Amino acid sequence: MSLLEALPLALLGGLLGLDVVSFPQAMVSRPIVASTLAGTFIGHSESGLLIGIVLELIALDTLPFGASRYPEWGSAGVVGGALFASEAHGMPGALPASVLAALLTASISGSSMVVLRRMIAGRLERARDQIEEGSSGALLSLHLSGMTLDLLRGALVTTLGMMIFSPLVRAIVAVWGSESDYSRAVVVIVAATVAGGALWKVFHSVRHVIWFFVGGLVVSVVLLRI
Repeated sequence: MSLLEALPLALLGGLLGLDVVSFPQAMVSRPIVASTLAGTFIGHSESGLLIGIVLELIALDTLPFGASRYPEWGSAGVVGGALFASEAHGMPGALPASVLAALLTASISGSSMVVLRRMIAGRLERARDQIEEGSSGALLSLHLSGMTLDLLRGALVTTLGMMIFSPLVRAIVAVWGSESDYSRAVVVIVAATVAGGALWKVFHSVRHVIWFFVGGLVVSVVLLRI
């Protein structure tokens, strides 16, 4: 994938990476949304949705609270969805290779968020006196610069992820030996196991949450049948 072809996806990754923490936190950075949008950009929304579901199951184990370190799934979902949608439908190894690329991107992007936080903390320290004096301009500048840097961070991570992992995915698909159905089944089973473990922890740490889960599941089934 050339740099020019990656630019629209880079912008999408930047916007979705911005949604994770900075603005507007509207949940569009969830993998199932990010990957589907990326697949739509490529022209294969179904492939984007498929890998988005797998990544969403894995992302359920992530609890992005406070200043904790966690994978950044917005940009990673774009990378995974675009790479998987770029491969011919049913190619053996395409799903596991694209999931691997998305997981690596999520880890790298999560580390980039730590670097960004430190940069913002440095800017805050330099503007502390102005903010304590009640300068609205200093506060607005700090917020806007932080969001701008976060947008650029997401776009850069997405671009690098596409450029680095695109040839890697093609190389893995070229030498993959197992049937497509088997490789996909293994990936889905692993993702479902991770999601099951995440739900198990929540069910045992929050009282009565299982009934909210069951209620939501029942409502979803009913809506699907309407």
